[in-house]
Amino acid sequence: MDHGFLEQFRKTPILGIVRGLPPEQALGCADTCVISKLKYVEVPLNTPDSALALKSLCEEGETKGLVVGAGTVLTVEDVDVALDNGARFIVSPATVPAVIDKCVAKGIPCIPGALTPSEIAQAHHLGATAVKVFPISAVGGAQYIQELRGPFREIPMLACGGVRSENVMAFFGAGCDFIACGASVFTVADMKTGNWQSIERNLWWVRKLDQKTIINLAK
Repeated sequence: MDHGFLEQFRKTPILGIVRGLPPEQALGCADTCVISKLKYVEVPLNTPDSALALKSLCEEGETKGLVVGAGTVLTVEDVDVALDNGARFIVSPATVPAVIDKCVAKGIPCIPGALTPSEIAQAHHLGATAVKVFPISAVGGAQYIQELRGPFREIPMLACGGVRSENVMAFFGAGCDFIACGASVFTVADMKTGNWQSIERNLWWVRKLDQKTIINLAK
């Protein structure tokens, strides 16, 4: 587990998922994230030109303070592609032991997906930096996180799948460490046309969150 990564991530505990980002829009994406105080961004690897988009966003974000990772990483080959193109952390929709093992061996923060208590425990024991509870909206949302916190008090959790501005505070209040926002904010249509003003408006709630508010909710 990379405690340094977790410590920094907790300061701005929101992960943006930019699925379908055109490589040529990387600069606009980086600038919008910085303006919106969104520091952690994931580029999923299962869309056309995703490796190039990842590389471009890593390059554009490097001097702006963005921490860019790769998502939808399901094989050790995906890990290689991610790292070759500059990813600083790895996110998966499922717990794939070989992926976690490779990340642990290379010292790369890894956030695998899990849903059931058994899957969450397995991911943690394999060495996950944090566990992505996905798809959270399908199993009760924030209430499910609250139930998980009974037996799993020490496992860092990221909620993903249906997290929106209207329920984000409920997730932090239930004990979530991190949350992810994707299609509801970074729409493919807006990214394709470079309508970053629209996406900036979608991120209004990110700018209003601060670490003190989140800590107080989690008490």
